[in-house]
Amino acid sequence: MTETTARRPTLRDVAQRAGVSTMTVSRVLNGGENVRPALRRKVEAAAAALNYRRNENARSIRPGQRSGLVGVIITNISNPYYARVMSGVEGVIGRSGRRILVGISHSDLDLEKELLRDMIGRQIEGLIVVPSDNESVHLAPEKLGIPVSIASRPLAGVEADTVMVDDVGGALAGVGRVLDAGYRRVAFVGAGASVSTSARRFEGFQLAHERAGVRVCDELVRRDATDSASAEAIVRQLLALPEPPDAYFAATNRMTVGALRVLVPAAGENPPPLVSFDDFDLAELMPYPLVVVDHDAPALGRASAQMLLRRLDGAETGPYIKVTLPAVIRRTSLPSLESDGTTPG
Repeated sequence: MTETTARRPTLRDVAQRAGVSTMTVSRVLNGGENVRPALRRKVEAAAAALNYRRNENARSIRPGQRSGLVGVIITNISNPYYARVMSGVEGVIGRSGRRILVGISHSDLDLEKELLRDMIGRQIEGLIVVPSDNESVHLAPEKLGIPVSIASRPLAGVEADTVMVDDVGGALAGVGRVLDAGYRRVAFVGAGASVSTSARRFEGFQLAHERAGVRVCDELVRRDATDSASAEAIVRQLLALPEPPDAYFAATNRMTVGALRVLVPAAGENPPPLVSFDDFDLAELMPYPLVVVDHDAPALGRASAQMLLRRLDGAETGPYIKVTLPAVIRRTSLPSLESDGTTPG
């Protein structure tokens, strides 16, 4: 095996095989017309023999040439919710003739910055991002010099096109449903204030209590959940209280899954219902009292991508746009209770 075939062939390898300059090879492979037919055939034959493929990334970073790349940074690809968001993004960006460069931040601010530096180095034309937390001020378009579309988690102090979900209204509706049914000790299982979606969902949780005239049980508010495993541990702790919750609110679908790992095996005659913000796989088959608040995740991805493309294509040059998608109760299996004013249990 020769050195040329043992590694990825270069433009210089093609030029040497064809007996021409690298400039001639570049002109032929880029569709230039000012090349004699005989030379063109020699270059094409050499490229085919070496199985040469153009380095699109190298082409994309030539001064003045657009890369055709859109960067997308999300927090967790293992969450089906973000897979649905990505499907919406991909459909819109793909139809524009551009390609997607995806990075996963795992809600790690330092990793998010590293991914961003790498994408900027690859000359992305624009960025769609689910911020890792409220400290992601480096995502501001004026800092990056490219259009930015913020998805799902708006950033305080950062002006950019933003697509968010009605987290407050969704939590208000879901928690309000169990409070209206007579439940009074409702636990909150979510992330801290640094995650804007969780902060807004906690706001809705509080507002539901206020409207129902019910005091929030501070000892049942846990805002240190980060994933399914931590939510599972928190619910175990809550169940072990002398007076455990009579209902639960999980701020994300992954936290719902962790909560159900504890609640389903422990379910007695009157299990405490669970309000889940975001749908999850097989929710409709779950033999447990649920209230599921959901929204159209692919629509969020599509809206984020459409807003970015309007900036890239010059169709939108005005002030930054903020869009809020509705969150509604998709399904409920909350038991019907006697309206005698007593707390179920």
